[in-house]
Amino acid sequence: MTKWPNLILPQFCNTDITVIIESEELNENGTPKTLLEWSGKCNYQDKAKRVWTTDKVLVEITGICLIPGDIAPKMNIIPKGVVRVLGVDRELVLGTKARNPDGTVNYTQLELR
Repeated sequence: MTKWPNLILPQFCNTDITVIIESEELNENGTPKTLLEWSGKCNYQDKAKRVWTTDKVLVEITGICLIPGDIAPKMNIIPKGVVRVLGVDRELVLGTKARNPDGTVNYTQLELR
């Protein structure tokens, strides 16, 4: 079995983070269902980027969280959610599982607005 190198090293993940992954479905209160809540450390990088969606909506990406490994191993995708980083709640715009050639997840990347 091949051992793939960790691209995001834990010793460089010093920022506290809480991730709440939500479903597209609503619960009986009319709020999104919580699929997963995860807390740990990440490598956080501030960033500003403007992206136009197909619906002509401007989305500004304000930060990226890099987390070693897979924070949601029972989920194929990370649909949407809220991330608390540096004491601020931010909307999860894009969740990416960076995979090794054998299909295992090397790190999780969360892009925030």
